[in-house]
Amino acid sequence: MAAKSIYAASDTKRRAKAWSTVVGLALLVVVVFVISMNTGYIRLSPLDVGKTLMGFGTDKQELILFQFRLPRIVISVLVGAGFALAGCILQGITRNPLADPGLIGVNAGASLMVILFVALRPSISAAPPYTLPFLAFFGAAAAGATVYFLAYKKSDGVSVMRLILVGIAVQAGISAAIVVLTMRLNPEQYQFAATWLAGSLWGTNWKFVLTLLPWMAVFIPFVLSKARTLNVLSLGDHLSVGLGARLQRERLLLLLAAVALAGSCVAVGGAISFIGLIGPHLARRLVGSRHEILLAASALSGSVLLIAADTISRISDTPTGIIVAIIGAPYFIYLLARAR
Repeated sequence: MAAKSIYAASDTKRRAKAWSTVVGLALLVVVVFVISMNTGYIRLSPLDVGKTLMGFGTDKQELILFQFRLPRIVISVLVGAGFALAGCILQGITRNPLADPGLIGVNAGASLMVILFVALRPSISAAPPYTLPFLAFFGAAAAGATVYFLAYKKSDGVSVMRLILVGIAVQAGISAAIVVLTMRLNPEQYQFAATWLAGSLWGTNWKFVLTLLPWMAVFIPFVLSKARTLNVLSLGDHLSVGLGARLQRERLLLLLAAVALAGSCVAVGGAISFIGLIGPHLARRLVGSRHEILLAASALSGSVLLIAADTISRISDTPTGIIVAIIGAPYFIYLLARAR
């Protein structure tokens, strides 16, 4: 009894510490958000930002803050959280700490649909803003479905190893198709595609915020409600079934949620890599592996990373995806070295 009570007290203490870390991450999002509002080609001091938010700024300051910076920062928050949650889901259902939406071709499928859309239209700006997220979702869903069905066997369903290997193959094939298609674009289309594929947050107005928001509002609560399921799935297939989990059904639902989050984020944020890998990893180091806390910490970590990267990109005139890659590539190499 004494040992059990000590263990319960220790577990409660760990949970309290983890939740305090989540609160700290939320405060960090606010801090980086405020810094990003002050940063850009035309610098606004904290006093200017405060006056503008209260309605006492100049017309120029209101234009810069409300029409250019705020929608872009809000999109950074949403896209960072969406990518990180998608990565956390995939790492949970594959039990692979190096998994992210690019691993099973989700990002590549969404990218292919967007590039096709660009190739078939004379002007990207003429399209309604809600078109791209749906197209990207269908592209991501088609890639995810292809991977799922190629990895499926009647005898044992979808194994983790087959899912990963098939995903890598499908991703490579789609990436090759994107390269071939991009080479056939006219100069104007190519410029947009090249910038978009580099991970530029191109949809930076309130229309795109309102387009992305419903996807986040639907799928983020759904994913958070599946935290215990992810805890069970992370124990392995045989133990999950023994504990009563409907393995294939839950894996499919979570995979669809990851596809929806990643596809909608790719549509607005471009082909940004590594957020889905780094965000969950940082969160796991800070709060542990219980998904009730890990999912929230992953979303906040992804938001912090993308806001910071986008702020640096606005100063350096470099696409956000390049900044994320500069941060993410060394970390990915470090993870591989540790795994070895």
